[in-house]
Amino acid sequence: MTAKKEEFAIIETGGKQYLVKEGDVVRVEKIKLPVVDGKRAAHKEGDTVVFDKVLVVDNGKDTTIGEPYIKGAQVSAEILKIARAKKVEVVKYKAKSNYFKRRGHRQPYFEVKVASIK
Repeated sequence: MTAKKEEFAIIETGGKQYLVKEGDVVRVEKIKLPVVDGKRAAHKEGDTVVFDKVLVVDNGKDTTIGEPYIKGAQVSAEILKIARAKKVEVVKYKAKSNYFKRRGHRQPYFEVKVASIK
C-alpha cells in the first residue's frame, strides 16, 4: 500500500517564503490592504485572504515551478488570529562610557489556516 502524497505549495508574503498544505495553520507577517479612496481598509478575524505569489505547486504527480511566480495559481486562507508576537528587546551598551539604551518591539502577525491551493 502506497502513502498518498499531499498537495503543497510554496508562497511568498511579507518578504518570506512559506511551505503550506491544505489545513495548515501558518503565522505570517501582517498583510496590508490596498488604499481605496484615500483610506486603507483593515482585515478582521474570519476574513479570507488570497496569496497570489505562488512559487511552487506539487500535487504528488506533477511539480510546477514559477519564473518567479506561477500565473493563475492561488492559495486561499482564513484569518484565525490577528496579534502581536512577544517583545524583542534591543540593548545598546558601551562599557566605561555611561551609555545604555533599551528598546523593545512587538511584531504584528496573522495566524491563517490554508483553505485551498488552486
